[in-house]
Amino acid sequence: MKIRLTTLACAAVVAAVLPILPPDAAAQTAPEAKPRPKIGLVLSGGGARGAAHVGVLKVLEEMRIPIDYVAGTSMGSIVGGSYAAGMPVAEMEAQLARITTARLFTDTPPRRDIPVRRKQEDRQIFFGPEFGFNGWTFQLPKGAISGIALEAELRRLVRRKGPRDFDELPIPYRAVATDIETGLPHVFASGEVATAMRASMSIPGAVAPAEIGGRLYVDGGLVDNLPVDVARKMGAEVVIAVNLGSPLLTRAQITSLVGVTAQMINILTEQNVRASLASLRPEDILILPELGDFSAAEFDDLPKAVPIGEAAARKVAARLARYSVSPEEYAAWKAKREGADPPSGRLVTEIRVEGTHRVNPDVIVATMETQPGEPIDQDVLDRDLRRIYGRGDFEHVGYRVIDEQSKRILVVEAAEKSWGPSYMRFGLGLSTDFQGETYFNLLARYRSTWLNHLGGEFRADAQIGNQNLLSGELYQPLVPNAYFFVAPYASAQLYPVNLFSDGVKIAQYNVTSAGGGIDLGSQFTKYGELRLGAMAGQLRFNLDSGSLFFPRSATVQQGAFTGKLYVDQLDSLRFPRSGYAGTARLFASRSMLGADDQYTKWTVDAVGAASLGRHSLALGLRAGGRIGSDRIPFYDQFQWGGFLQMSGYRTGEILAQQLQFGRLVYTYKLADIPLLEGVYAGASFEVSNVTQPAIPGSPSGFLKSGSAFVALDSPIGPVYFAYGKAFDGAAPSSFYFFLGIP
Repeated sequence: MKIRLTTLACAAVVAAVLPILPPDAAAQTAPEAKPRPKIGLVLSGGGARGAAHVGVLKVLEEMRIPIDYVAGTSMGSIVGGSYAAGMPVAEMEAQLARITTARLFTDTPPRRDIPVRRKQEDRQIFFGPEFGFNGWTFQLPKGAISGIALEAELRRLVRRKGPRDFDELPIPYRAVATDIETGLPHVFASGEVATAMRASMSIPGAVAPAEIGGRLYVDGGLVDNLPVDVARKMGAEVVIAVNLGSPLLTRAQITSLVGVTAQMINILTEQNVRASLASLRPEDILILPELGDFSAAEFDDLPKAVPIGEAAARKVAARLARYSVSPEEYAAWKAKREGADPPSGRLVTEIRVEGTHRVNPDVIVATMETQPGEPIDQDVLDRDLRRIYGRGDFEHVGYRVIDEQSKRILVVEAAEKSWGPSYMRFGLGLSTDFQGETYFNLLARYRSTWLNHLGGEFRADAQIGNQNLLSGELYQPLVPNAYFFVAPYASAQLYPVNLFSDGVKIAQYNVTSAGGGIDLGSQFTKYGELRLGAMAGQLRFNLDSGSLFFPRSATVQQGAFTGKLYVDQLDSLRFPRSGYAGTARLFASRSMLGADDQYTKWTVDAVGAASLGRHSLALGLRAGGRIGSDRIPFYDQFQWGGFLQMSGYRTGEILAQQLQFGRLVYTYKLADIPLLEGVYAGASFEVSNVTQPAIPGSPSGFLKSGSAFVALDSPIGPVYFAYGKAFDGAAPSSFYFFLGIP
């Protein structure tokens, strides 16, 4: 009884005293709630397969599971960095739908924005990359692409701009890359988020290494493709790891150097992933999207991988559910994650160019749309960077912004090509009409750039085959923006000229020419150029075989005033879908310059294209004639015929004093080819009005012709197989095969 009274008395005392204790003292008497464990999300690399990560994020959001840390490698670093920097998952999924292989891996700007001097190279038979040439040795780029376009896409995925400590992001973030010099992993914990993503996804051989702080970084999948250890070091108590897998190729799939290289990367990746998987603990959760044969290169089909990631996450939903929080708590966490940095609204006060030694910085600034006194428009600035890169002088172009108290400085970081400033490029052309006329040419071009601060350039061409050529030109701008330039040149050629009568080859002349001249010109930036000049030379021709319609042999002295206006805004020279281009030439042969024959010849070419979906139409016109009463001598008359130049007639069958020709070409895109222009089927209708034919029996009058063809873009140039039909008289027809622009 005494014990019971004592207990009751104590209870009464506690009850009496408790209300007057401090609030925190009262709380100390209640049991503590178990804190939520810190969750680290680990996203593996896997190229296009990484789109499945977005599906996992959708499920985590649906289940209200907040993430405390994010660590990723390669594509995992991209999805993870975008998530950590605040992009809503729904917006991330929408961005996937607009990404394509071309958007990620086409560094050069649209052809319309390329400097006109580089556009003119499209009219040659070049293929493959431009090699560096230094000390009689060839040098290659560090990757198939520089990564300019990839970086532009990555910047769109990052809502927090500017350099920062990655722990200051809404979710602390790490990206893993490989230091290519040491072979060790490097964990990015600060800097520009997009730059860290770019370094983590620099696929060896495909994307050039990212140079940051004097070090070169490539894809982190080589050393730590599933960085569980990184998330642990950040403070993660529970890891949610998403492993995309790197399935090994079968023996049948390993058919080339590319296949062997891909297999080596897959082997290295799988080895380090096994070590990461072994480190997982019982409380950790592993998500394995069943991607099957969905390729790491399928960047054109990224949305297809999202539901696969969702399905994989739902398989472990019961285990994920233990980390779910209340709707109120998750809403607060989400609002903090998705809150965007406020725009600065500051105007650019100065533009600087860093990294140039040969290239004149004034030339770079002159090509930019972004100017001082304006705010930074990310899309405009990205186009500027691609346009600068498209000049062909740099292996990489980036930027950074320096914000000071009274000014905002935009710094363009332009890394000149380490394999320059001299370059070699090669070309290959092949054509046949399956009637005995086959043409084959090999071309090599040497180009030495930035001979001085105004951008002087020397170019030399050597070609062997049906047409043998040696030529050289010194192009010297007179002002930094190249609005005015001077260009002395010289060339020597040896080529055949075939003559036809009634569709039958009756003679072949071998022509040798040598000469030189000088042009004064003006470039209209990306639109075109005008040249005015004078030339002198010698032309020799000899009958090789056949009948005599012209002298058996002759030597002709040439001297002329020349003019050329060139405009080019076509989106593609191979398979144009929009834009226009044209060339007007004037050749005024004059005895005062040493010419044997006095005459004035003009030629105009024009083409315009438009498209709707996969359908395209291109209208082409060509005309030429003489000015004045002097006839054009036989050795300089207009010669045409062949595929898309009156397709039913033999190549060069038509020879006349005047040229009037038009064509309408329809193409339909049958299939896409990643990073190339695709596969096409097409047809053409062509007309000519031929007056004063040079040879009896040569086609004359109003001629009609057409063609049907299939064509594809290939790494060594466009390939055509065509059938041409003339709708006149005996209605001749021809088959054609072309490698190169017809």
